[in-house]
Amino acid sequence: MAVTGVMGITDVREAIAWQADHAAKAGATHTARVIRGELAILDTPTELARRMNNWPGLSLEDAMPLRVAGGLHWLSLSGADRRLAPVYAGEITVQALVDELVAAVAVEWDAKLVPWLDSPPQTNEAGRSASIMGGLLWLSQRLGPKFELNEIGASAGVNTMIERYRYDLGGTETGPEGSPMRIVPEWRGPPAPQGEVQIISIRGCDVAPVDLSDPAEALRLKAYVWPDATERMGRIEAATRLAAEKPPLLERKDAEEFVLERLAAPQQEGVTRVLYHSVMWQYLPQAARYAISVAMEQAGARASAEKPLAWVRLETNRVTFRHELTVRYWPGGEDAVMLAEAHPHGAWVEWLG
Repeated sequence: MAVTGVMGITDVREAIAWQADHAAKAGATHTARVIRGELAILDTPTELARRMNNWPGLSLEDAMPLRVAGGLHWLSLSGADRRLAPVYAGEITVQALVDELVAAVAVEWDAKLVPWLDSPPQTNEAGRSASIMGGLLWLSQRLGPKFELNEIGASAGVNTMIERYRYDLGGTETGPEGSPMRIVPEWRGPPAPQGEVQIISIRGCDVAPVDLSDPAEALRLKAYVWPDATERMGRIEAATRLAAEKPPLLERKDAEEFVLERLAAPQQEGVTRVLYHSVMWQYLPQAARYAISVAMEQAGARASAEKPLAWVRLETNRVTFRHELTVRYWPGGEDAVMLAEAHPHGAWVEWLG
């Protein structure tokens, strides 16, 4: 099926400009200037420019502008090249100057930046778990409080540790009170449902999981955090500390294989098996999306009141580019319900449920 709306933009320059505007609207004005500066890279005699100009897919769906932005930010964070640091700090705001700096950095560091195009951003953001937890609270009113959680596209497992986080979801509080990770988004609309969430088990998978205990891998993860978002950087630090105490249970596996294995595994009675994911579906090949969807439908047909199944998704609407929390469950809730819209990095949640 053809992709329509902004996700279907095929012109590289249009995609970069749109991504810059989107970052600015999300409050990341400094990052937006750097992304817009990528337009200047396109005119440089670099391998990076050649690959960007000849991008083979849909630039926004593949998050190509954000791949480059991650590489540029990594150069600054690592100390390899600090020329963009004043831009990230909001000290240089004239776009023409930003363009010159971005182009100069790209020319000098071409060989280091090109590999950043080879994989999608690892935007492993704990703030997104506010929506996931809201979905679990909603489900607990319908299926009971006990959950077996299975995450695909888990990256470093930041959201495969949600049982260790403390949440305030519009006045609804849940999670361990002493947690160093407090998730308190701006909550719009009625509070999340009151209820109990008992996470019996939790695990995730990723084709290239990030090891937060490795400083180089942790730095790469931080590079994808927009530098304007100081709260996000603080959450990455808190997640790193929690992972050092007890690493999240992650498997190096593609999403389709992981889902099929988890659906075939024995399920405890009275525990809802949940597949969940956030802002990763667009990066899966179309065939994998189809296979997972079919597997969930088939498993849903086998589900029972004693062994329910649920699917919790915080994903990008491919037409509007808005991020929507939808939930399905079996038996009895086969039709998807949109419970919330959310900021792409969890700064706010608008509860509709």
